This record gives sequence, C-alpha cells and structure tokens, in this order.
Amino acid sequence: MELIERQHFLGAPDFRERAPVINFVLPCYNEEEVLPETASRLTRLLEDLEAQELISPASSVYFVDDGSRDRTWPLIEELATTASRFCGIKLSRNRGHQNALLCGLMSIHGDALISLDADLQDDLGIIADMVRAFRSGHEVVYAVRRRRDTDSFFKRVTAEGYYRILAAMGVNLVFNHADYRLLGRRPLEALRGYREPHLFLRGLVPLLGYRSTTVAFDRAERFAGESKYPLGKMLALAWQGISSFTPYPLRLITGAGVLVSLVSLAMAAWALALRLLTNEALPGWASTVIPMYFLGGIQLLGLGVIGEYLAKVFESGKHRPRYQVESICGQWRAP
Repeated sequence: MELIERQHFLGAPDFRERAPVINFVLPCYNEEEVLPETASRLTRLLEDLEAQELISPASSVYFVDDGSRDRTWPLIEELATTASRFCGIKLSRNRGHQNALLCGLMSIHGDALISLDADLQDDLGIIADMVRAFRSGHEVVYAVRRRRDTDSFFKRVTAEGYYRILAAMGVNLVFNHADYRLLGRRPLEALRGYREPHLFLRGLVPLLGYRSTTVAFDRAERFAGESKYPLGKMLALAWQGISSFTPYPLRLITGAGVLVSLVSLAMAAWALALRLLTNEALPGWASTVIPMYFLGGIQLLGLGVIGEYLAKVFESGKHRPRYQVESICGQWRAP
C-alpha cells in the first residue's frame, strides 16, 4: 500500500476522467484602467472552458496587487464581492512583478496555475490549448510569442538578442517566452524549494524539468494604461537573468585580463620599434598613458561586475522574506 501511494505521489495526475481546477494568477500594479475589462474577458473565458468541460467549475481568478497607488485594490475587492470566482491578494508594499507573481504561485491552490499579465496583451484564446496540453500529460506549458510585430525595432532587436546572449552563456531559456505559462502542481511544489531572493522566473522554471511543451500566440497592444516595464526596469531584469544564472561575466573578466596582457605586450613591442627605427617617438607617452587608461578602465569594469555578484551573496545571506501579504479577499483556499 505504501509503495502504491508513493508511486501515485511521484506520478503526474491523470485528468482524463475529471476536469482539473485551473486557477489564474495575475500580478497587478496600477491597473485600474484595464482591470474591469480584464475581469469581464476572464469571466467569459472561464464560462466557455467550463462549457467545454476543460476545467472544473471550482476554477478561479486571483489578482495579486503589488502595492498599487491607484484604485486597483478597491476594484479587486469589489470584484471579489460581486463574483465568487474572483479573489485578491494585497502585498504590503511594491515588491516587483516577479515577487508578486511568486506570491500568487506559492499561495494559491489548484491542479494547475496559469500566470499572465493583467494588461490583456497576452492572448486569452490559447488558454484552451494550454489546458488541453496539460490534460494530455504536460506539466509545464509555455506560451511563446510567434512574432514581435507590436514591439518597436529597438525592443525587438534587444529582446531577441538578449535571449541569444543568455543561451550562448549556457542559461536554459525558452526563446521569446516571458511569464505567460501553465504550471502543474508538481512543478509548483518543486519551485517552492528555490529560495534565492533575486527572482528570474523565466530562467527558474526550465530548471524544474518535468514534461513541457509550448503554445504559440501573438501579443496584442496594451488595452489601457501605461507599460509597467520601462527601459530601466527591462535592463534591470535582463541583468538579473544574467547574474543569477551564469558566472560568465566573471569569466569575461579573466578573458579581458588575458587580452589586456597581450595588447600591453604588443604596445610595448610597438613602442620599442618606434623608438629604435624612427625619430617620431614621444618619450614615455605611449608606454605610460595608453596602458594606464586602458588598464584602469578594465579594472573598474571588473570590480563593478565582481561587486554585483558580491551584493547578491550579501543579500542572500540576510534571508529576508521576498514579500509580505497585507490582506486577502474572496473565497480563499490555500494550496
């Protein structure tokens, strides 16, 4: 009997005979303009999925308010009061998109959770395909952008270049995938064991393993409001992904040191040849000024990169919580 129970625990659940409870996790930050429309579309989506018997009627939508400064939380409370399928989590302060998303993933019950943005740029039409893939045995389903027509040229080139750079550094990422995905209960419990404070979930999830697949979609224009990821935040997230998953920048410093040594030797040979074979050499300039500035720049760059990694070690050692929940609303059920 014990062996049978253990095999049942280790194996993926079989949802061919019953519809799974699929809950939705939407991090929100100052989304009062788009939230009513988001709730309306999700209501129609859940009704349609239930009519097709793809999901259980117990499936719900959970909004995670990441310390919004507008009326986002009052709107979430109103939705939870008027419809039993809506619930809300309010963080005590703004902790960033990744921490708000993790709070939802770690706090919500269900056979699987689907994470998506509240701005309606993620195509809700592919969710039925994601659920079908889950019910067929895939425990992780990635929503992958088919193309980037809605992005500016700069954002498209830098985003796709970033994925390729990380892949070249050995980081396992799903190309053109952000945080629109379905996670089954086993991957969610496995994710609970990752305790690093610097979150980059699109890099962590592939580390979990489990059977996975992708579903392609086209990202729409934002329905209302402003983007919560300006250039500065995108660059910070990009560096988070690099510094949290690969020591490659530290190895680049070693390579730069070797390169500088070779360049210095070449410059020394050039200065010596210039001095011995011509009368154009300015005594002491080439051998002093150029290497001094060059080596100074390399050293400062190296110290900066090393400092970033040391800062991560320092912050990790404090073991501070990644978020605090201030209040919840709706018919809440813990995992």
